[in-house]
Amino acid sequence: MQTALLLLLSALSSTVMASSEPTARMSMAPTGFNFDVAVGAAYFMTNEPTGNYLVSSAIGLDGKLTLYEAVYTGGVGSHGLPPPFGLDALFSQGSVGVSTKKRFVANVNAGSNSVSVFAIDPLNPAQLWPIGKPVSSGGEFPNSLVINNAGTRVCVLNAGKVNGVSCYKFDHTGLTPIKNSIRSLGLNQTTPATGPPNTPSQIIFSQDETQLIVSVKAGYLAVWDINSDGSLSTTYNTVSGGVLPLLAQPHSREERPGCLGPWPVGGVSVPIPNQGASCWSVYSAESGNFYIIDVGISVITEVAVTNSLNSSIVKQYNVVPDGPIDSSVATLGKKDFIYSLAANVTGLSVYSVNGPGEATVYQRLDVAGPAKAAGLPINRTNVQGMATFIGF
Repeated sequence: MQTALLLLLSALSSTVMASSEPTARMSMAPTGFNFDVAVGAAYFMTNEPTGNYLVSSAIGLDGKLTLYEAVYTGGVGSHGLPPPFGLDALFSQGSVGVSTKKRFVANVNAGSNSVSVFAIDPLNPAQLWPIGKPVSSGGEFPNSLVINNAGTRVCVLNAGKVNGVSCYKFDHTGLTPIKNSIRSLGLNQTTPATGPPNTPSQIIFSQDETQLIVSVKAGYLAVWDINSDGSLSTTYNTVSGGVLPLLAQPHSREERPGCLGPWPVGGVSVPIPNQGASCWSVYSAESGNFYIIDVGISVITEVAVTNSLNSSIVKQYNVVPDGPIDSSVATLGKKDFIYSLAANVTGLSVYSVNGPGEATVYQRLDVAGPAKAAGLPINRTNVQGMATFIGF
């Protein structure tokens, strides 16, 4: 059965290669590394205004990363205003996404107002093949996207002067716009976006995928109803969402954390001490807790949340000098690992969860050095996104 599946996926991959224009690739793999042992991969993007590249790293059985390659997305990156530029170029979370079901990666190109998709190679998850050409994001300065569980729908958030959401159907030919799914947020914005305040920052589906939710750093969530044909309700409802709500977690509870505010909103919230910018979060099934990521002071705060949304701090982890931003949790066997884009050092960090209150730094991987050797333009203030794929 597995052999047949691999043959089918290989045929699909070959079709994609034959029907797509050549894509610039830069190898970042160490000499002699055997990528046959890769069980998954992690992906982030350079988000450079001269050309956006997806950088892939193989995930081994032990959970550690090995850099593999950089693939041109067909678009360009951008950085929000005003200067001097900080480490969160897009003021967002979720600029890169993965469908495990359909085996593809999607990313935004904020500087060219487009979205790209890539097939994940069936034999090497760190190898990506372009599917079609980048498509218009339906607005300006796209900064976040979400993929449904079935891998058949992608919705994108635009944060620039033309801001709002747009949705697409996905199949083996790429992305096709869904009628009546472009909806405006009506924000008074610029292109590139000016922020972080008053910028939209993440797009997700509700747990049952009947609603599309956007967090806006003006203290609210915008919620559209999704119709049976994939179109969206004409207007959105608002839900109060904290001081600067940068993100929303797709989980059984409705978390609404706020950047630089108590976490979460609802129930009994708990202030996080000595914050710099507690703006990103991930959830680990192994510990049953959330990990709130602060790029400003390189601290990760582990938070326990009850069903009634009462929260408490379990532990704080000093991860200087990482400057962690976008992160993703991947499970290997019964073990959880947090894969984090360490923007401050232009690298990647892996944290082993090990149960409640027991997270440790497991690996730090330099990206700047290999990128320079490969001729890949990369800047710590531009890098964005983090998504993981486990294939077996």
